Amino acid sequence: MFYTIGETAGEIWQLLSNEGPMSFSAIARKTERPQRVVYMGIGWLAREDKLEFTQTKRGLAVSLKNVAG
Repeated sequence: MFYTIGETAGEIWQLLSNEGPMSFSAIARKTERPQRVVYMGIGWLAREDKLEFTQTKRGLAVSLKNVAG
């Protein structure tokens, strides 16, 4: 399961990098992963401080942090 979560986190990162901010449900739909695994992948990325969460009218939008290097 640990491998699956890490793999999903990588897919989520790539998806957000390519397509920009989106909802939790859109991430689950586009990655074709179970919602619970998507939540764990998002948690993984959040723990690594790679995500930002923005309140929208319909819920939360997830995006990658803009890290200036």
